[in-house]
Amino acid sequence: MPLQGSRRRFLVQTAGALTSLGLGGCGESLLATRSRKLVGGFAGPSFERGHRLRDRAAIPPADETRQTDVAIIGGGIAGLAAARALQRGGVDDYRLFELEDAIGGNSRAGEVAGFACPWGAHYLPLPGPAGEDVADLLSEFKLRTLVDGRPQYDERHLCHAPQERLYLPEARVWQDGLLPVHGQDEATFAQYRRFAALVREQSQPGQFAIPTSRARWDASLSALDAETFANWLDRHALTASALRWYLDYCCRDDYGAGIDTVSAWAGLHYFASRHGFHAPGEDGEDLEQNLTWPEGNHWLASRLAAPHRERTQTGAITLRIAESAGRVDIDVLDAGSHRVTRWQAQRVIVATPLFIAARLLADPPDALKEAAKTMAYSPWLVANLHVTAPLDARHDQPPLSWDNVIYGSTGLGYVNAMNQSLRSHDGPTVLTCYRAFGDDAEVGRKALLSRSWQDWAEVLIAELAPAHPDLRAKLGDIRIARYGHAMAIPTPGTRSSAWLAALAEPQGRIAFAHADLSGYSVFEEAFDRGLRAGISTAKALRKP
Repeated sequence: MPLQGSRRRFLVQTAGALTSLGLGGCGESLLATRSRKLVGGFAGPSFERGHRLRDRAAIPPADETRQTDVAIIGGGIAGLAAARALQRGGVDDYRLFELEDAIGGNSRAGEVAGFACPWGAHYLPLPGPAGEDVADLLSEFKLRTLVDGRPQYDERHLCHAPQERLYLPEARVWQDGLLPVHGQDEATFAQYRRFAALVREQSQPGQFAIPTSRARWDASLSALDAETFANWLDRHALTASALRWYLDYCCRDDYGAGIDTVSAWAGLHYFASRHGFHAPGEDGEDLEQNLTWPEGNHWLASRLAAPHRERTQTGAITLRIAESAGRVDIDVLDAGSHRVTRWQAQRVIVATPLFIAARLLADPPDALKEAAKTMAYSPWLVANLHVTAPLDARHDQPPLSWDNVIYGSTGLGYVNAMNQSLRSHDGPTVLTCYRAFGDDAEVGRKALLSRSWQDWAEVLIAELAPAHPDLRAKLGDIRIARYGHAMAIPTPGTRSSAWLAALAEPQGRIAFAHADLSGYSVFEEAFDRGLRAGISTAKALRKP
């Protein structure tokens, strides 16, 4: 049966999991008994700071006024890329303001039980033909070199084997790779081949690219953007449950929502802009190569941030941005001192999600108002589970891999933080688990923020228990990060919207720089949008 009704599936499965753990009734629950043995808590972003903007608290008067040529609002990948572009463009007088106490945005990282681990994005695919700017960055970081005109990457940072595996609960086996193969019939394999052919048909030169700003947009892509991916699959009679589950998983992994929610353009872009889709037995079915680190993409973010450390203020809550004659005023509250500074800048780069940008601007343009009203965002949960000893494994099945997924699960599986280690034996590690709630974002956001960390720990343990019945006994510390608006969802109509195109250009003295401008959130898109905003701002400052 095709995977349909993701919204209902999330509600039923999450509610069922919590009820089975005793969360649906009164008195002392089974969860309360079990949770006494758990050690952990919440980590990650500060909701109080973000909610200050949402709740429109009164803006206190400024304690001082200072000047800068450029103010960058937001220290995620887009903001850091903008700072890099300004510096390369000869602009020395700029300031970067970050809400949290650490830079990186969705590429932040931390430690659990002494193990480095990500709190967000954990890998970067090797750049394709359109990814020249990311390739340049990787060369700058000594990850990429040219040998006889061909790129070579530092093997220490390429994802080590074993890379991917999928657990099939009914068969109680792990298989190599994430596309379900074990136990599938010929009809399913035929649909794999048909979908692969359709992806090849869509992969015309210039149609799909990462970053999306390097791809052309035409009527055929607008048509794909007008319907859901599930509807497109229905029209092509792609109904095999294994294929539908896999495509739903891919969309939830990249976009925070499944095939019933994202557009057909997004579903095809996932494959056509990268490595394609290869049915079992077809040429080219090798895994896509990725760069990854124990701390995830924070490895990249920290190096992007290093040259701008003296110009960066963390714990800085931007309260208001107002353009006036000849300048832009930015009121910034220091979370530590509770003092407000009014910065006067010639230009501002707003590298925040668009719905936040709309709250910051005193007079937001119509395109930004429309974006804030219509763009959907997926809530995410990221949990790092310290495992004190190797999990039991059968010798006839694939070993612990970098990426490990449970077939049929609403979760996105887990990443092994020690996969890049060169140690000669298995040992303690941290498993980074991901869950996205974009198929019903409001319900998911409420559940995400209202449940205790113990609730979510039990959900994760129950989800992984079929594959790892010994997990609970080997758990050490559990830390859980919650992101209420983690990433934009490319719902139908988003990518072809007029407001998205309008905001890609500077609005007066204000430029926008965020992956939202691409309609979805990955490192390459954020870097591209920040780079473009930084270049255009540097050029504007050089004009007489």
